[in-house]
Amino acid sequence: MNTCLFLTFKSDGDIAADELAQLTGFLRATPKLAKALLHTPASTSDPYVKDGRSPSLVLQLYFAELPDLEASASRSGYLQALTSRNEFPGLAQAEASQQAMLVRSFAVQDPDLRTPPGEPYCTYLVSYEGEAKDLNAWHSHYLENHTRHMAQFPGIRELEVYTRLDWVTAQPWRRLNFMQRNKVAFDSPDALKAALNSPVRHEMRADFKSFPAFSGPNMHFAMATRLVGRT
Repeated sequence: MNTCLFLTFKSDGDIAADELAQLTGFLRATPKLAKALLHTPASTSDPYVKDGRSPSLVLQLYFAELPDLEASASRSGYLQALTSRNEFPGLAQAEASQQAMLVRSFAVQDPDLRTPPGEPYCTYLVSYEGEAKDLNAWHSHYLENHTRHMAQFPGIRELEVYTRLDWVTAQPWRRLNFMQRNKVAFDSPDALKAALNSPVRHEMRADFKSFPAFSGPNMHFAMATRLVGRT
């Protein structure tokens, strides 16, 4: 799963449960999709940041190869149906954006989720939305140093970092060009809260202050996450 398409939908309220159920079935039938993650708003307590309400919905669509992702996002691609007001009215009315990124996975000590089957687990989605003065130096520091701290979070089940790439789409959603995103996963909101209030979070904040120069927002959102597999 080398590439991931992020689709973010922001609206005044939550996406209706029946529309989310329909979306789940739709995603399961997506050609060449390796897996999908469906993120809806959750909440947590971070001692360093308070970035407001989470987006109404974030989809992460994983594909083994970039051409497979681009085929789904083409003018005649499968994802075109997500723009239909008849099929997905909540998504069609939301402020939507898109970005395809390269997936970088990092090992954690215990990756096995303890979440009961069918129940959502909890993720923390982070985005670095601007530019680094020296992007190579910035990524080198983050990937070599910052991820070492992140992997030590108590209860962490997954750690991924996403870097931008050139990609083609015919979908009408606003294109984003964030220089990086990352995701950490936990069994529950309580587990995420405990991790964010552990000594590891303070170590990460100290390392954050040593990052190579960069500009732009750095946003953090807690999400309730469901895995959607292929049919």
